[in-house]
Amino acid sequence: MIRTALAAATLLFALPVHAQTQQEVLDGRYDRALAAGYKALMLCGAIAHAEANGTTRTPESVAQWELTGIQQPLDGIVGTLPYEIVRRPTGQIAHVGVTWADDMPPRIAAYFGTDTGCSILPIGAPEDASNGDVPMPVEKGEVENPDLALGVMPSPEGDLPPIEAAFTNRYGNGRTTAVVVRQVENGNAKANYTKFARGFDKYTPQRTWSVAKSIAATLIGAAVHQGETTVEEPIGINYWVSGGVSDPRNAITIDHALRMATGRYSDTPGNRTDPLYFGGSTVDETALNWPVIHKPGTVFRYANNDTLLAIKAIGQWLTFYPPHEFFDRLGMKATVAETDIRGEYVLSSQVWSTAWDLTALGQLYLNDGVWNGERILPEGWVKYVSTPSGPQPDGPFGYGAGFWLMNKSDGVPADTFAAIGNRGQYVVIVPSRQVVIVRRGEDPVGSGFDIAAFTRDVLAALDSK
Repeated sequence: MIRTALAAATLLFALPVHAQTQQEVLDGRYDRALAAGYKALMLCGAIAHAEANGTTRTPESVAQWELTGIQQPLDGIVGTLPYEIVRRPTGQIAHVGVTWADDMPPRIAAYFGTDTGCSILPIGAPEDASNGDVPMPVEKGEVENPDLALGVMPSPEGDLPPIEAAFTNRYGNGRTTAVVVRQVENGNAKANYTKFARGFDKYTPQRTWSVAKSIAATLIGAAVHQGETTVEEPIGINYWVSGGVSDPRNAITIDHALRMATGRYSDTPGNRTDPLYFGGSTVDETALNWPVIHKPGTVFRYANNDTLLAIKAIGQWLTFYPPHEFFDRLGMKATVAETDIRGEYVLSSQVWSTAWDLTALGQLYLNDGVWNGERILPEGWVKYVSTPSGPQPDGPFGYGAGFWLMNKSDGVPADTFAAIGNRGQYVVIVPSRQVVIVRRGEDPVGSGFDIAAFTRDVLAALDSK
C-alpha cells in the first residue's frame, strides 16, 4: 500500500514536468511559425508596396529596419529563417516564402495587388495556394546580419531644428525614418518641412501599425456621413437570443468599440492578435467572439479586437466603398489597407502608408472633414473623435474615439490629438495651430520617442519663423 501510494505520488509530481516540457516544445514551434509569418509579411509588404509606388526596398533594408528590435521571442528567430521572394514573369512580387520547419511548407505572404496588398496565408498552406501567374523565383536569402550605413538625407524643403534632433537621441533612443511637418492655411498647405533617413523618402511606405485604428475611425466617419450607420447603433453581432434574453454582446455599439470600452475580455495588453497578424487566422476567427466581463461603456481596455469589431459594423459598406477609393480622394495614392486571407480588412494594424500620405490624413482633420471643397466626414466628427467620453486610460494620454488625446501634455495645446502606432508611428493634429506633425520610425522594443516634447518643440520652432 505504501509502495503504491509512493508510486502514485511520484507519477503525480512527474506529470506537470512532462507536460511543461511538451508545452515548451509546442510553444517553440509555434513561435517559429509566427516569426516566419512576420518575416514573410514584412518582406512582402515593404518591397511590393515600395515598388508599386515607384521606389525600391531591398531585403537587406527590411532586415535592418522592420525585422530588427521586434518583440521576443520572435526577435531571436526571424534573422535565422531563409526566405524566397517569388515574382511573376512581369517582375511583380507573387509571394514571399519563409522556411521555418523541415516537415512543413514555408510560411507564405501573397501579394494581391495595389488595392489590398499582402495577406499572410495560414500556417501549413502550400505555395500553390498563393495567387497569380506561374511564378519564377529570383531572390533567395539565408541568415541576415545586415550592417548598412545609417544616415539622414538632406531635406530640399527646409528644416526646423527639432526635426534635425528627431534623428538623434534627443527625444529617445528610437530610430526615426521620416518626419513631415505641415502648416495649413485656408484649407491648403502653407509650408512643409521634411526629413528622411537614408533609404527612405516621401514615396516609401511603411506599416502604420495602430495608426490604422485612427484610419478605421476615419472610414467609419465616412460611412456615418453617407448615412450607412450611426455610432450609437449596436454593431449587430447577432449572437443568441433565448427566452427573451439576449447575449450582452449584442448591446455593444460602434461608439463603445471606437472608445475601447466594449467590456470584452482581453488576454494580453492590447489583446495581442499574433494569430491574425502573423499566423494566418482570420478576423472572424480571432477578434469577434471574446466574452463580455464588464458592462459596455464602463471600462477602458485598449484592444486590437475592438477596432476590428467596429470595422465589422461597416463591412457591407466597405464592399461598395473600399478603403483604396477613400484614400484616392485624399491623394493618398501609396496607402493600402491589407486584408486577411478571406478579404476582411485588418484595420487595427495592417495598413501601409507613406509619411506624406499620413500628412494628408491629418490635414483632412484640420479641414474639419472637408477636402477640396467636398465634405467627406460628418460635421462635428473632428470633435467627436477628439473628445473623451466615458472611461479613460491611465498614463500621459487620454483617448477619444479611435484617436489618442494629448490634453495632459505640458506645453501642447489642449485640442491636440494623435494617431499613434507601434514602433514609433505618430500623426499629431493641432487644430488651434493648423499644424500636422508626422513622425515615422522603426523603434526597437523598449525604446521610445517623446512625441509630446517633440510636438512642443516643433510648435515653438514654427513660432520663431
